[in-house]
Formats: sequence, C-alpha cells, structure tokens
Amino acid sequence: MEIYRSATKFLLGHTDPVLLQEWLVDHQDITGIVTVGRSNVGKSSLINAIFGNNTARVSKTPGRTQEINFFHYFLKSEKNQEYPDGFISNPLYLFDLPGHGYADVPIKLKNNWQELLDVFFANLPPGVLILNIQDVRHPMQTSDKLLLDYLKTFNHSMIMAFNKLDKLKTQKERAQLKNNMPTLLKGAKAPNQIFFVSAEKRTGLKELETSIINHSLDWIRLN
Repeated sequence: MEIYRSATKFLLGHTDPVLLQEWLVDHQDITGIVTVGRSNVGKSSLINAIFGNNTARVSKTPGRTQEINFFHYFLKSEKNQEYPDGFISNPLYLFDLPGHGYADVPIKLKNNWQELLDVFFANLPPGVLILNIQDVRHPMQTSDKLLLDYLKTFNHSMIMAFNKLDKLKTQKERAQLKNNMPTLLKGAKAPNQIFFVSAEKRTGLKELETSIINHSLDWIRLN
C-alpha cells in the first residue's frame, strides 16, 4: 500500500471561519492528515516528497499566506480481494496549514488566522491525524512549544517529523539529538510516533508514509 502521488489534487482554500466550520461539521467521517510546522522547516518539501511534486507551494512572503489548503489524496495497492481495483474506495484528505512563527504580520490578519485555527482544531474530524514538522537542527523553538501547548487543549492524535536530517553530518550529532528528545519534549503534547527524515535525501520517508497510511486504514476499518 502506498500513496498514489500523481493523483493528489487541490480542492479549495479556506480563509472564512464560518464556511470552514460548516465544511468540517459536514465531514466528520473523513480521515487523512493535517500538516503543521514553523516556517522554513522544509514543510512544503516534505509534503511534496510524500504526496507528489508541486502539492504544496512555497509562499514568496512567509507568514503572509493565511489560508488552509485542502487536498484529496489516494492510496493504491496491489489488486486483491479486499481492493479489487487497486485503490481504496474513498479519497483521503490532506490539510496544509501555513508555516507559523513569523511576527511581521498585520494584526488584522493575525487575528483572523487565530480564529481560523480555533475553528479548525475545535471541529477537526477525529479521523484526521496531525503531523507536526520541525527542523532537526533547531527542534522545539519557542513557536513550536506554543503550538504544542495550544494543541494540548484538543484531543487529536499527533505524530512528529524532524526534517533536514541530512544537515546533521555525523552519527554523533544524530544520536545526541535522539537521546535529548525526552528532555526537549518534556511537558509538550506527546506524539504517537517520532520520525527523523530528510525530504531532500528521502531518508525515513517510507516509515513516515507507512504511519500515515496505517492511521487512515485503521480509521476506515473501524468505521
């Protein structure tokens, strides 16, 4: 089973909290994933590596694009009795939130974005998994901690991917980071799983993809 990368497609972008709430309330039975992360952690590159080239676009002005983008993605497998056409029957959803952490944003835009976030996470369907993406070289920055504190108020499943692993050149650096994880994450919302990946080198992507797929399949089978 794998994500069918060439079939991922953009659906719509939401900037209106009222319309966003209506949509989420009407789609409580869906499953999929929402990506969140600080600006400049390689979030778009990681999304594109997993879901297909050009799925996510990089904003020319980080922090200014305050829109929640919705995508359909699909899983495919070898044809068998369970999946006779090689695909699961329903499309899955990818929600991409803009990178956070930029202070140079007009107050009106910032307030609207916070309202969008509140509506989104308060009404997020239970079958949607949160993927928090961070830079492996700069884990748990202040804005990361604030986001995780915020997410603790909601009861959603979450996994973490520490991207740009290729930038840590030595095994000693990588081992030190992994050993420091319990301390770094102390008091934060506990992730179900932690992955160390490189979108550029495709290191660890298969394991991350498998986790995303398994979450969706488990939800589909339960419902």
